[in-house]
Amino acid sequence: MPFDAWITCFAASWIFSLSPGSGSVFSMSNGLNYGFRRGYLGAVGLVIGLWTVFLVVVVGLGVIIQASPIAFNVLKWAGVAYLFYLGLSQILSKGSPISLREGDKPRIGVMEIIGKGISLNLINPKGYIFMLAVIPQFIVAGHALVPQYFAVALTMAFTDLVVMAGYTGLAARVALKLKTERQASILNKVFGSLFMLAAVVLATFQQTR
Repeated sequence: MPFDAWITCFAASWIFSLSPGSGSVFSMSNGLNYGFRRGYLGAVGLVIGLWTVFLVVVVGLGVIIQASPIAFNVLKWAGVAYLFYLGLSQILSKGSPISLREGDKPRIGVMEIIGKGISLNLINPKGYIFMLAVIPQFIVAGHALVPQYFAVALTMAFTDLVVMAGYTGLAARVALKLKTERQASILNKVFGSLFMLAAVVLATFQQTR
């Protein structure tokens, strides 16, 4: 993978990981209820689930690339449009306060919390659609595909693990303060704008390489 393609992937991955979603709420809830050391294991499960979804999508992309380069390029532009749509939808949404349950640090098994993280990504159909939109943006035609897939998968896993560590550790201090619709709406607008910016950057990157 060319360095300029990877650095674009690296920058975009931070935006995707930071954007609030089911994974971030899951991590904050774990941090709040189980503490950081046990709660962070949920992030490990999220990454394993992410890699599984990644593999499923990549197999399909490989077929598309071999069948028709034109179809792959159409898919890439459709992915840019989808990311822009996600950002716009997030900006226009009213936003709802993050709902977390603070308990007395109940016990949970290691495999149970990891399994919950895996399942969260595996059963979410939006995750497959999102991956299908994102992965093609960083794949450069004419270069070996497998090393590029590895680079993208490892980059996404790295940013997810770092960001989820922050969500897990700061849950009690930050998440519980997002108690009003106005606060949640502001957060949605910020990350929605970042999604739209990522879509624009990816579109520009496509045009110049």
